[in-house]
Amino acid sequence: MPFKPGPTNLITDVAGLNVGNAQDEKLKSGVTALLCDKPTIASVQVLGGAPGTRETDLLEPHNAVGQVHAVVLSGGSAFGLDAASGVQAYLREQGRGFEIGGFRVPIVPAAILFDLPNGGDKNWGRYPPYRELGFEAARAARRDFAIGTAGAGTGALTAGLKGGLGSASAVLENGVTVGALVAANPTGSVTVHQTPHFWAAPFEIGGEFGGLGLPHPMPERATDVLRKHAGAEAGANTTIGIVATDAALTRPEARRLAIAAHDGLARAIWPVHTPADGDLVFALATGSSGVAPANDSMVNLCAAVTAVMARAIARAVWAATPAPGDRFPTWSMRRAASG
Repeated sequence: MPFKPGPTNLITDVAGLNVGNAQDEKLKSGVTALLCDKPTIASVQVLGGAPGTRETDLLEPHNAVGQVHAVVLSGGSAFGLDAASGVQAYLREQGRGFEIGGFRVPIVPAAILFDLPNGGDKNWGRYPPYRELGFEAARAARRDFAIGTAGAGTGALTAGLKGGLGSASAVLENGVTVGALVAANPTGSVTVHQTPHFWAAPFEIGGEFGGLGLPHPMPERATDVLRKHAGAEAGANTTIGIVATDAALTRPEARRLAIAAHDGLARAIWPVHTPADGDLVFALATGSSGVAPANDSMVNLCAAVTAVMARAIARAVWAATPAPGDRFPTWSMRRAASG
């Protein structure tokens, strides 16, 4: 096996990163914040047709600011972009950020997913709660964190199953670590038709999302296009994620990593990158390993990132737990029903 999971099988196996979740069960929504110990090289790739973002233009390789202090994933559709302000406020209180003219300015890109019609109470009054949820998520950041029905994945849904927050990691033969963090809320399905078998099964390590493998034989209608909703409204779905490595990468190389991570989405979700999805992946390179990959090593790194993203998506759905008012069952409920 070319890759093995890190100690926690979470993105925080990449040294220098911590993740915190905050959620509101009544709201059925939440925020996940990834904090960097030091300013970190970052990039982004958007392939969905309906993204919702903050501070992504500055991550283009030709723009002036290429390092970030945190990245935020949030529910709440466009309202959830407020979450980054809460994370920014927390970092400023800690004295973190770039010093500009005597002021500290934390750089906090963010992406949101659409989880409004999921059975939660969205009557929050004048102001949405995401700024405060962002602050709480940042304050909770640590190496170990919950996946499944947590943080930005609290209200996530897929085609016929609850979605969730997922993470996975891998250590390469050269000692470089990669990890993925994802809030899986696609219009498509992460399992083969209506079975409990994950599309990402070939990349599974050690039964980390059920150990079922792919079905054999494949169902006759395995490639039917299942949808979360009867219609496919633009912006009503999204899988948003982060991949990270301790390799020493340039900004263009980090961009290439974000592109490769989208292949992980394609390995785990059917269909993906539709006009109704806002699919987006951030990429971070801390450089803490000191390893600057040559061409062959970069190929392996891209493959590892593809695999960890596919695994993280499956783990997001596998770890989801039931809650009152759910619109869809969890994967564990489908598994039990299948015998």
